Amino acid sequence: MQISRKSWNNWFLVLGVLVLAIAPLILIRGAEFGGADGKAESAIQEVNPNYKPWATPIFEPASGEIESLLFAVQAGLGAGVIGYVIGLYRGRQEQRERQEIREKNHS
Repeated sequence: MQISRKSWNNWFLVLGVLVLAIAPLILIRGAEFGGADGKAESAIQEVNPNYKPWATPIFEPASGEIESLLFAVQAGLGAGVIGYVIGLYRGRQEQRERQEIREKNHS
């Protein structure tokens, strides 16, 4: 079985993503990887210590790990929906092109 050039490119992309995801965990030991919400909250408190948020969360997860899990699930579902829509439109376009070729050949 021969592996195509396109397949190799896909594997290199997967490897690159894994390196980018794992490298900070290995190279920056003991670092705290916080989210933008925490940074924004501390910046607001620095600028205006009397600031009171005008909205409160509807649901507060029990721990940071659960919050991260829910965020990852949300991101995965969003990526799945976007991928499905792109695939659907691409498939429709290819089907339309094949139909046009068939009609051209039968004419």
